[in-house]
Amino acid sequence: MAVVGASPDPGRPSHGVAHYLRSVGLRIFPVNPAISTLFGLTVYPSLADLPERVDIVDVFRRPEFVTEIATAAVAAGAGALWLQLGVVNPEAAWLAEDGGLAVVMDRCLAVEHRRLSRPGSS
Repeated sequence: MAVVGASPDPGRPSHGVAHYLRSVGLRIFPVNPAISTLFGLTVYPSLADLPERVDIVDVFRRPEFVTEIATAAVAAGAGALWLQLGVVNPEAAWLAEDGGLAVVMDRCLAVEHRRLSRPGSS
C-alpha cells in the first residue's frame, strides 16, 4: 500500500495512520518527495517510483492535488484509490473509477481497519 503524503511529523494524521497500518502488519510504501526515510523505510518521491504495484493508494494530500495522484495511481496499476478524511475530489474519483480502480473518499483507512477488525464486526 502506498501512503501519499506520508509525514515524519508525529502530529500529522498521515504519520499516525502510516504507523498504525505498519504496526498491524500491512506493508506500506511512503510517498513524499520531501523526505527520504520514514520508520526506517525508503520514502519514494512519487507513485511512478514505487518498486512494485500496490493494491491501495492512500492519499493524504489536499483535494486540488488528487486529480494528478488519481492519474498516477491508474498508470501505476493500483487496485484502489483511498482518499482520507477531508479529501474530496469527484473528478479524481471519476478518473480513478474510469481507470478501473475502486474508490473510497472522505474516510480514514485506519478507522475502517479497526472497525472491521473487531470481533463480531461485519
